[in-house]
Amino acid sequence: MNTSRRTLLKASGAVGLVGITGRAAFAQGGTFNYKVGTNVPVTHPIAIRLAEAAEKVRAETSGKVNIRVFPSGQLGSDTDMLSQVRSGGIELLTLPGLILANLVPMASLNSVGFAFPDYPSVWKAMDGDLGKFIRSHITKANLVCFEKVWDNGFRQVTSNKPILGPRDLMDTKIRVPQAPLLVSLFKALKAAPTPINFNELYSSLQTRVVEAQENPLAIIATGKLYEVQKSCSLTNHSWDGYWLLANKRAFEALPEPLREVVNKHFNDAAMAQRDDSEKLAVSLQQELASKGLAFNKPDTTAFRTALQEAKFYAEWKSKFGDEAWARLEAAVGKLA
Repeated sequence: MNTSRRTLLKASGAVGLVGITGRAAFAQGGTFNYKVGTNVPVTHPIAIRLAEAAEKVRAETSGKVNIRVFPSGQLGSDTDMLSQVRSGGIELLTLPGLILANLVPMASLNSVGFAFPDYPSVWKAMDGDLGKFIRSHITKANLVCFEKVWDNGFRQVTSNKPILGPRDLMDTKIRVPQAPLLVSLFKALKAAPTPINFNELYSSLQTRVVEAQENPLAIIATGKLYEVQKSCSLTNHSWDGYWLLANKRAFEALPEPLREVVNKHFNDAAMAQRDDSEKLAVSLQQELASKGLAFNKPDTTAFRTALQEAKFYAEWKSKFGDEAWARLEAAVGKLA
């Protein structure tokens, strides 16, 4: 994806004003000044599209709704920002479902290992019954959850050796986010998963605190992980999205016409970002290969078999419950 300098300046968050901690951030004259936090870098499609949406909202509301984008975790870690959006310290947040699952366990339902085979199956499910079911659980946490989920991409494994099958992961110290589902997945594959915050990942790989990591290609590229890893195995072992969340009090402080404008532009931005992300995943493989990262495509059948033998699917079916598991399998087919 070719990103212009102007677009990058937009993505830096140069739109809007600062919110007020602990309550809906509105000033005299009915102006609403909100902040949206995200952990992705300014050059990531999510940050770019957030900034574009914020500018469109400001323009259509004649400056009544000013939303400033804070990329690169400037407002704190994912868990810090989630706490802030719940308390009203910030008004909006993009958060991966795998991280949100620490508060709303059902938010990781779509990330069960090797569930989705491709993007068409992801979007059919997440824009349909499965996505609606997950959102219903998120809103129970007193958060506003926007309808369209953003793409975080299929997750891939990098290391200093090719990962061709489950045996190659045995005892490997692999960094994972603070996500119970991914910890469980790699334990079932007999690896040694180690939860580490993303801002510590590069140095942890550089100093060999961990030997491997797993992330979508866009994160591997923007985090420059190719500088400290030699090989990338296209496992597609899990798909995850970013949910756009809002503090309920702050969002409901907006008059209904303004809420409709915000919903429209941010949901449209999510759809545009999905297209960006899918195209970027293709071009990034070539770009990362040119930087020295060697790619391989393992057969995922052996991984699914290993997970079945380790009772991974049975364990998570029990944790999610029969209704949730039935909805997942209705979207992706039989898993266990």
